[in-house]
Amino acid sequence: MPNPVAESLQCRIDAFIVHLTHERGLSNHTQSNYQRQLTIIAEQLSSLGIVEWHLVDTAWVRQIAAKGARQGLKPNSLATRLSCLRSFFDFLVLKGVMKANPAKGVSSPRSHKRLPKNLDVDQTNQLLEIDMSDPLAIRDRAMMELMYGTGMRLSEIVQLDVDNISGGRGEIRVIGKGNKERIVPFSGQAKEWVERWCQARPQLLKQHDPALFISKLGKRISHRNVQKRMAEWGIKQGVSSHVTPHKLRHSFATHILESSGNLRAVQEMLGHESLSTTQIYTHLDFQHLAQVYDKAHPRAKKKREE
Repeated sequence: MPNPVAESLQCRIDAFIVHLTHERGLSNHTQSNYQRQLTIIAEQLSSLGIVEWHLVDTAWVRQIAAKGARQGLKPNSLATRLSCLRSFFDFLVLKGVMKANPAKGVSSPRSHKRLPKNLDVDQTNQLLEIDMSDPLAIRDRAMMELMYGTGMRLSEIVQLDVDNISGGRGEIRVIGKGNKERIVPFSGQAKEWVERWCQARPQLLKQHDPALFISKLGKRISHRNVQKRMAEWGIKQGVSSHVTPHKLRHSFATHILESSGNLRAVQEMLGHESLSTTQIYTHLDFQHLAQVYDKAHPRAKKKREE
């Protein structure tokens, strides 16, 4: 059973979540992550008798990190916790509650940088060859075609409203991270299946809801439901790799980069604020080029034959 959180600690967390909502425009999913991580930390501090945030110093932050490591938190998860704490303390400094951010002096643990996983073109085609015509199957194919055809995030797919789609111009208005808006082009199969879904959507709609993608209950579909349905379709379609929304986004980026080599365009389509975030796909592209080299270059061939 979790330890109770001191009211003085909790009220600052509540104020921070309000700040994330109204000032930074972060999604409900991101806000929930901040809330969860900060509540865990507040429980630990309360159990130690610390009931004011300004009493936390760098030594305490290191203890929090060490306790997370002892509890088996993976480096990425521990880095996320420390990142939440840094943002929270920046907020408290801004509000005059703290004089300095004690978490800035604590570095996150290094983790092995994993390359994004993606489906190859054949696997993607196998996944998307859904020939069922019931409304849920049409909806699911439309979501997957749209995600693979545009590289949109799961949260962006879920948040789409009907009026975000401009089928005539082949554009979608997307609200991304930090409430930033971008226009994403879509055409071909993605556009065709979204139009099919718009025709089938009234069969599931029970009352007015602006959401483009709705569940069988007639309400905006949830993140979890999308993840579950995509995984199920991966199994039904006989795809050997586990299918996730994030994997379709990575597949879009990888296949576009392999074909065009235009990193800037991929950055814009993915909605990455920094080009360095997109550059991880150059590693995937290099793997592809290395395989081509191994198969085609005469010196590489000779070496394999020896």
